[in-house]
Parts: sequence; structure tokens; C-alpha cells
Amino acid sequence: MLQRVRFGRTELQVSPAGLGCGGSSRLGLATGGDERSAERLVRQALAKGVNFLDTARVYGTEEVVGRAIASRRSEVVVSSKSLFTNKDGTYISVVDLVASLEKSIKRIQSDYIDVFSLHGVTEKQLDYCLDEYIPELERQKALGKIRHIGITESFGQEPQHEMLSRAIPIGCFDVVMVGFNFLNQTARKQVLQLSIEHDVAVLVMHAVRRALSNAERLREIVVQLAGLGEVDPEIVDLSDPVGFLRESGESITDIAYRYCRYETGVSVVLTGTGNPEHLEKNISAINGDPVPDSIRGQLDQAFGRVQSTSAD
Repeated sequence: MLQRVRFGRTELQVSPAGLGCGGSSRLGLATGGDERSAERLVRQALAKGVNFLDTARVYGTEEVVGRAIASRRSEVVVSSKSLFTNKDGTYISVVDLVASLEKSIKRIQSDYIDVFSLHGVTEKQLDYCLDEYIPELERQKALGKIRHIGITESFGQEPQHEMLSRAIPIGCFDVVMVGFNFLNQTARKQVLQLSIEHDVAVLVMHAVRRALSNAERLREIVVQLAGLGEVDPEIVDLSDPVGFLRESGESITDIAYRYCRYETGVSVVLTGTGNPEHLEKNISAINGDPVPDSIRGQLDQAFGRVQSTSAD
């Protein structure tokens, strides 16, 4: 049976697992794969019950998504995004933002985008975006080219979610994308509680990042966090920070996805890969059972004070 969850006040019914078409893999295009393989990966996700796809112009995967969903567009929720600054850091014009939207619509072979987001906004950039871009995006929404307006954070720059904690109560964003994982749990208080209050849909990115899939990188980060006072060496073994997970017999990757999936306030957990086998495992993990309370409690005790890393 296909799993579906309510996507905040959009009232869309979406799969708890969403296919992320960017990241370090970009559906395999960044790791030597071709567009045919990438299309097969999208279709594989659809066959496994995934109906939420997240892409962006900058990823170079919108056309792949468009071809893969061409025969079943109405069954799929497509989220895309636009950068809003030039390479020199200056803001693009409203005309250029609309042009970006139009190109995204064309690439996915549609006449609308379900969720269109401003991509990687920081707290310092928020006011400009609200004043300059949101009125036009609202107009595009009225024209039917956008169903819902979203915004995504720059988790690496703002691991404490300053932008999203301001943006959600404003009321113009139906969907937000937030960085959240068991190593950095700050979104629980800073973002997810607000999203529940305002009925905003939440996409989780960074559920599994480099530090959660590379033992040496995790040790390196945890030692740094201990030096900052964010991890207690009396509680966490700095030489093997998540050894208790392996002792439980559970896969660290599985636990990482399930930890996010069942966090109150989370709508969709994104997973991105170019490997069909990994995709199968990741979707199964997100659709799996909640993390046992004992393990969740250990993770919360170990990393509940962390606030300065994205786990990358």
C-alpha cells in the first residue's frame, strides 16, 4: 500500500519519501551517469510509490524529470527552485526570476510547477526577497503557473535556521526546505514547531550527509563539537560517536532517514542518489518503522546541544 501524508495547508497528498534530484549526485549525472540512466532512476522512484520530486534549474535535472514524468504529470508533485543572485552576489531582476520560472516550466514539460521556491535564502537576504520577489511570485501563482510558493534555507551558512524562523510566520510560504538530521536537531524548536503552528509543509534535506555516511568525517566533526562544548565526552565516545547504533544491529543510514521521517512536523524526507540499489534501500528506510525510543533517546542525549554544523 502506498504511503501518503498531508503536505501542510497545500492539502496535497505526498509520499513521505521524496526524490532529491540535486545534491552531490544529481541523479547520477555528477558521477558519470547519463540522462537515460537518470530517467530510469526517476521512474524507479515512481514505481516504488514516490510522488514527490525536488529539482532546480541549477541542478540540470529538470529536463530529465520532465521526460520521466511526461505520461503521468498529474500524479506527481514537482518542486523546483530558482537562485536569485548573480555570480557576483548581486540580486537578479524580477524579470530574470520570471524567466527562470518559465524555463523551469518548459523543461519539465508542463504548464505549471506545484512548488516553486527561492533557493538558498539567508536571513540577511530575506527582506529583499519579500519586497522584490514575493509580489511577482504571488502574481504568477494567480496566473496558475505556480501552485504553491516555497523557500529553502542555506543550512551550511545558517545551521540554526535564522531565516526560516523569521519566514514561516510571515504567511506567504506554503512550503519550506530545512536541514535536519540526528546530528543537528535545532530545527525541532526553531522551525518544526513554527511549521505546525502555521500549517506549513516541511521538506527535510541533509537527513544523511557526509558525516553520517563517513565514519572518519563524523569523528572529526564530533571532536570539534566537543571542543565547542556542544558534545559531552562523558556521554559520547569521541573515537566512535555512534557505536551504540552499530551495537543495536541497525544501519546508521536507515536510522538517519527514519529519525527524520517520524519527527513531528516533517512532511517529506528527501533522498538523492544515482545508484538504483541505494535508492531502493533509502526509500524502504524512509517508509520503515520509527526509530526505537531507546535509540532516539540516546541520539537526542548525545547530540541535542549541537547547533554549529550541518553534518556535511
